[in-house]
Amino acid sequence: MADVDKLDSYVTGNLTESEVLENKPSRDSMMPLPVKLNLSVPAASEWIGSRRKNLKPWFQFVQTSKFQSPSSVPLLGARIVKNIDHFQSNYLCIFIILILYCLLTSPLLLFAVGTSLGACFFISRKNIDQKICLFGQELSLAQQYGLIAMVSLPLFYLAGAGSVVFWVLGASMFFIILHASFYNNESPEESFELPIQQV
Repeated sequence: MADVDKLDSYVTGNLTESEVLENKPSRDSMMPLPVKLNLSVPAASEWIGSRRKNLKPWFQFVQTSKFQSPSSVPLLGARIVKNIDHFQSNYLCIFIILILYCLLTSPLLLFAVGTSLGACFFISRKNIDQKICLFGQELSLAQQYGLIAMVSLPLFYLAGAGSVVFWVLGASMFFIILHASFYNNESPEESFELPIQQV
C-alpha cells in the first residue's frame, strides 16, 4: 500500500521535503566508473596468477634445437596455434618488455605517461577526502579521468605515442609469428601422425 501512495504522490506532484531528499541522486551515483580500477580485484589477481603459472621456462622458449621449418602450410597453421596457446605468457612478457623498451628510450613519452598516471593517482587520493569542483560544478571521478585524458592527448601526440603503439604491436606480432612458426613443439609421434592425417 505504501508503494501505491508513493506512486500516487509522484503522479500528482505532491511530494514532501523528506521524499525529495530521499530520492535525490547522491554525488557518487551521478556517473560512477563501471569497475573500480584496482589490482586487488580478485579477477585481475587471478588472471595475473594464471599468467605467471603458465609461464614456460625461458631456456625451453629459446631452445635452438627445436627450431625447424614447417613441412607444409596446414602444419604451419597448426603449429602457430599450438605455440601461441603453449607460450602465451612468454609472448605477453615479450610484449611488456617491448613496451618498457619504448618508454625507456623515449624520455618525452616516459614523462607523458608518468604525468598522466601521477595525475590519476593524485585525483583518486584527493576524491577520498573531498570532491573536486570546477567552475562551481562538482565533477565525478569518471569526469575527472576524462579531463586528464583530454589534457594528456596533446602531450601523447607530441611524444609520438601513436607511432610507438604501432611499432610495439608490429614488432610483437612479427616476433610472435616468427617464433610460433619455426618452434617445433610437437612430440616425434605427432610429427609422424600429421602428414598421414592430411592425406
